[in-house]
Amino acid sequence: MTATRLDAAALLARAGELAALLADTVADGASVGFLAPLDRTEALAWWEGRAAGVAAGHLAVWVALDGDRVTGTVTLAFPDKPNSRHRAELVKLMVHRDARGQGLGRRLLTTAEEAAAEAGVTLLHLDTETDSPAEHLYRTAGWTRAGIIPDYAADPAGVLRPTTLYYKHLAAR
Repeated sequence: MTATRLDAAALLARAGELAALLADTVADGASVGFLAPLDRTEALAWWEGRAAGVAAGHLAVWVALDGDRVTGTVTLAFPDKPNSRHRAELVKLMVHRDARGQGLGRRLLTTAEEAAAEAGVTLLHLDTETDSPAEHLYRTAGWTRAGIIPDYAADPAGVLRPTTLYYKHLAAR
């Protein structure tokens, strides 16, 4: 597995594969901001809409490749306010169902953390559905639970679920 950072053109070129990954993730029940069933056209439009943020430097997107096949992705979102340039949000860490259990999520997380530190980010934060499999990954990777917000987001079935907030301090590089 290799993790490759995408520029805006590469994101657009891989948008179809990323849309399939997003649809697979939602179909498997992950709460990543979409309701099931996720229409491929909606997933494709969402990914295509990220290209402007990548071009502007507000988003950094990596894909995990198994050969030439996209098997996972992770994104960092960088704030544009002067008082928050030391932090970034980890968003949309996804691994295809048939690539899980091989450490790919951990490698993508590490890739994003290392890139954030190299960019001068000293604080990362994220939110994830409480009691989801992702929580185990974040806890064992040294993330700190900040708290739980009840009824924060609907899962793919439309049921409101609590969300746990996490953060991680990074050493400046």
